[in-house]
Order: sequence, then C-alpha cells, then structure tokens
Amino acid sequence: MLALSGVAGQPADPWGFEDEAVETWADILGPQYLDIALLAAFLVLALVSFKRKSVPLKLVTFAFAIGYMGFAKSYLISITNIFSIVDWNWPVPKYNVAWYLFFGFTVVSTILWGRLYCGRICAYGALTQTLDVILPNSWRFDVPRAIEKRANLIKFGVLFAVLAYYVTTHNLLIYQYVEPFWMFGLFGTTAMWVGLGLLLTATLFVRNLYCRFLCPVGATLGLMSYLTVFRIKRWAECNTCKMCQKTCQWGAIEGPKILVTECVRCDDCERLYADTAKCPHWRIIDYNNKKIAILPLTPVS
Repeated sequence: MLALSGVAGQPADPWGFEDEAVETWADILGPQYLDIALLAAFLVLALVSFKRKSVPLKLVTFAFAIGYMGFAKSYLISITNIFSIVDWNWPVPKYNVAWYLFFGFTVVSTILWGRLYCGRICAYGALTQTLDVILPNSWRFDVPRAIEKRANLIKFGVLFAVLAYYVTTHNLLIYQYVEPFWMFGLFGTTAMWVGLGLLLTATLFVRNLYCRFLCPVGATLGLMSYLTVFRIKRWAECNTCKMCQKTCQWGAIEGPKILVTECVRCDDCERLYADTAKCPHWRIIDYNNKKIAILPLTPVS
C-alpha cells in the first residue's frame, strides 16, 4: 500500500515542489521601500514649499526634482502614460507602488490645485525654471501677448496629433519626437541630442519654452485643471491693475482672469498680491485707513 507521503524509502516530494518559495509582501515591497520613502519625502517637500509660498524651499524642491526624480530615477509623467490609459495597460501595482504613488499624486494634486506637477514636480520643468533664477533678465525675450495667446494652443495640437497617431499605429516610439524627457535617461540618437540642444538654447532666451508651448503632458494637465476645485484669489483692483499679469512668466493672467490651462502654480502672483507694500489692494486700504485717521472729529450736537 502506498503511503500518502510517497513510496516507502523515497522522499515525499522528489521534484521539490513543496520547497518552492512563496512570495510574501515583505519580499515584494522590500526592494521598493527606499524608493517609496524618498518619493514620499519629495512630494511632502513639494507640498510644503507650495503651501508656504517659499522661494528657498521651491529651489530646494527643484534641485531634488532634477537630481533624484530626473537623473536618478527618471520619474516623469510622459505621453507614454497617456498611451497606457488609452490601451488600459497599467503596470502591475504590487511591483510599482512608487509609480502609482507618483501618478496618483499628479492626478489628485491637479484636481485640487491645478498644474502643480508642472510647477513643482516635473524634472524638466524644474530645470527650465532654475534657468529663470540663474540667467539675467537682459537675456530673456518676452513673447508679445498676441503671439503668446496663439502659441499656447500649439501644445494642445501636439497632444491631439500624437494621440491620433498612436491610436492609428500603436507606435510608442513617437514619444521621442515630442518629449525631451528621455534626456534624463541619457539616451538618444545624435539627431535627438542636436534637437534637444537647440531646444535648450532657445529656452535660454524664451522662458520655459517647451513647457508653455509644446508639452503634450502640460496640455493634458491643463485640460484636467478645468476640474480644479481651488481658484487663486483675485481682488477687485485686479480688474484694472496689471502688476500680476506683467509678473507672470507663463502667460496665465489676463487682467482679473487666471487661465487655468496655463497656470502652473509658480506662486509669483500670489506672493505679489500678499505683499502689502506692493499690491495696490493693500496700498489702497492703507491709504483709506490713514485718510480716515486724520479726518477731524465732528462734534455731536
């Protein structure tokens, strides 16, 4: 009679099936812990710098975005992620926790505050905005408003053209020709590097050229920004004052109106209208208070 454990004198599992290791969550998440922790720390830093409207903290965030998110990990939202949504082809969640955290943060933050990703998180955007701090204003060319309003539409054309091409061909490699983000992986053909060199050279003179006029991801997040529940505060004086409009480097302000598709929550206008020494709203209030203070008291009869 055969025993359940096998033939007498032979091992119960001669093929070793019973010894096959069972994958645990510790095995799955162990290699991801550091990435998840560093990504979470970066996202917290970005949110703190955004909420505090702190320029030094924003510059630290840019450095982290360029060094870690860009060159170290190449964590960027790409048009290829939009292709994945079109095909409903998602990474396996348990092996890509950091990616889902990153992607989820981008979607949620866009709905809550607008294009925060473009203004704080994106490594390429951080790189071009750092140039704004380093380069002298005398180098920069301000695109005339009439041209800028039309040039802003180009990125939406790029988005719809690339999506149409992908739906027709399912050729993922089209991303190389519409995004410079591959530079963080340090690969590309000679022609691609020449094109990138020309783009970065042009960016020395036109602020945030790619992000403002050409980026299909920025266009996507700009369209999502119509869902944004938060709106930047405006004063009554914004109907006539043009200070914020002149300050905005993204062409996102038209008088009292904030163009949500263009605003990247850079904080420039918000810091300006909170400045009681510069913003006309506060200066008018201060003037009226001083005027009231010096009025003679009218005796009560």
